[in-house]
Amino acid sequence: MHRLLARFVDDECGATAIEYCLIAAGISIVIVTTVNGVGSMLSTKFTEVSTSIK
Repeated sequence: MHRLLARFVDDECGATAIEYCLIAAGISIVIVTTVNGVGSMLSTKFTEVSTSIK
């Protein structure tokens, strides 16, 4: 029983997976924020072009 508990405490596979998930979530947030900002800027530019053509 003692050996099983020691192996469980020393196992870091789950912690590594969680760390990778947190990194992926952070990168995803940055990508979504950037795309949202670029989309807003493009919408403004297209509106300006459309207004100037009319």
